Amino acid sequence: MTPTDRRPSWDDYFMEIALLVAKRSTCLRRSVGAVIVKSRRILATGYNGAPTGIPHCIEKGCLREELNVASGERHELCRGIHAEQNAIIQAAYHGVSIRNGILYCTNLPCSICTKMIINSGIDEVCYREGYADDLAAALIEEAGIRLRRIQGSGDKETTP
Repeated sequence: MTPTDRRPSWDDYFMEIALLVAKRSTCLRRSVGAVIVKSRRILATGYNGAPTGIPHCIEKGCLREELNVASGERHELCRGIHAEQNAIIQAAYHGVSIRNGILYCTNLPCSICTKMIINSGIDEVCYREGYADDLAAALIEEAGIRLRRIQGSGDKETTP
């Protein structure tokens, strides 16, 4: 095996970074990481957790668990911000344009994040795991954003 054979593809490289970013998550239900890339350069990252300066769910508990809210429903009943939202906010906070960028995310974005992705000008979303939100997939398709599932180890599945 040559050193070139051991190098991950760009997709695998950025998805692995998203998986690493997810380890910073403070959500008790699901750890999600996001990386926004343009021209093979990382522009911003984000993970799911409470806003800056606000106690995290790992400290306060999970309201969604207490109320038995199903995954993909009632997003407003959470003190956390999604990973995709945090990555978009970080780019804006630091004055970095993400227009025409690619979002690598450990999970398929929800419909709220999808609307932000559409308005931010991101052209492509690469994800690893699905998410129970049919509206998100419909919005991505309607907006013409390229959607690809990156399963790891070079395996790719493209969704029209």
